[in-house]
Amino acid sequence: MSSMSRTMTRARNALIILVSILVVDQVSKILVKTNMTLHESFEIFSWFKIMFIENNGMAYGMELGSKLALSLMRFALIAILVQYIIRELRNNSRWGYVVCLVMILAGAVGNMIDGMFYGVVFDASTPYTVSSLVAPGQGYSSFLYGKVVDMLYFPIIDTVLPEWVPFYGGEPYVFFSPVFNIADSSISVAVALLLLFYRQECSELSWSRIFGIDEREDKAQKKELK
Repeated sequence: MSSMSRTMTRARNALIILVSILVVDQVSKILVKTNMTLHESFEIFSWFKIMFIENNGMAYGMELGSKLALSLMRFALIAILVQYIIRELRNNSRWGYVVCLVMILAGAVGNMIDGMFYGVVFDASTPYTVSSLVAPGQGYSSFLYGKVVDMLYFPIIDTVLPEWVPFYGGEPYVFFSPVFNIADSSISVAVALLLLFYRQECSELSWSRIFGIDEREDKAQKKELK
């Protein structure tokens, strides 16, 4: 198999992974949003529940600055990541490393879709009403101002703290209380894998590598030597 053919095969497989994660993410969000009221939940296991919430921010409900600033930052990061993935595919980097990058991209795009379109094509979810699709422009918000749908909740430990615990004795305690979605999971798993198995690649990360500055300098030096 030629180098070009190998690169195209890897690129196709990366695209399949990207699309697969996005489909699962968006289908799960749409099913929850159009079938559950806001804050409604149901138990799968004692340690796993589906709980519908929405947030304006980043992964796991975190918020950072204005919604517009967050959306613009996501656009920029996604564009940079796409360029970097293409470069790593061309450089024949380790496949697992590329897969981790694609998983991060899928997570970022998945949540970006919520912000871009959900406010435009869905009416508002409330604790009393289930959301439904509406004509574009008739939704609860405008382009880039939609809310991210979260639903995965893992209260692994749900208890009441003993009375002897200082300050918090007798109060409810939940271990791992964030509610998140498939896109968040994709990012988190990818980051964990990068830290565990691809520390060398991570240690070599730089703006020069991301934008291919080193490669251009190497090519220029080779031309000068010729």
